[in-house]
Amino acid sequence: MAGVRTGLLLGAGLMAWLLGPGPLSPYRRALLDRSPPQLVLVLGGDVDRERMGARLARQLDLPLLVSGGSNPEYAEWMLSEERFNPDRVTLDYRARDTLSNFTSVVDELQADGVRHVLLVTSEDHLPRSMAVGQVVAGSRGIQLTGVPVACREGCTSEGRLKQWSDWVRAVAWVMTGRDLRDAADPDPAGR
Repeated sequence: MAGVRTGLLLGAGLMAWLLGPGPLSPYRRALLDRSPPQLVLVLGGDVDRERMGARLARQLDLPLLVSGGSNPEYAEWMLSEERFNPDRVTLDYRARDTLSNFTSVVDELQADGVRHVLLVTSEDHLPRSMAVGQVVAGSRGIQLTGVPVACREGCTSEGRLKQWSDWVRAVAWVMTGRDLRDAADPDPAGR
């Protein structure tokens, strides 16, 4: 009987920890939030992603944020071709990789009250992007919905090891505020 009581107490404690205030509450908010999308986020690396993001943002009348995309001149020309209002786009070039696509913008999105983002990237990149993004954006209570862009010829799925290692980096960033890659190099500027 004491074992059942202990099990019930432990179970109740675990449920309170999972469902109560604490480190998992932003993830729960993001998971349960049913608000409509408020922004289109394009992960740079392919101009087809940027074009798809611009079309989607225009159709849904949402602002567009391109993280690590094509050079500003090309991006501005393409957005003009897509008839996208330049006042509704932000071109952000701080990202170095998929993790920093999220870490460089997530606090600003949270400060702006963004709770739901449409994430546009190539279909081969989407699983890793979502894994990383759900950790980083979820830590700020932001829900992500993935929007895949069809790949061109030669497109191959990213390996599980790359997805797993980037997910671990994302968890470490949420816990420490630092990228593991930067922690491994005490002088990332190369001085």
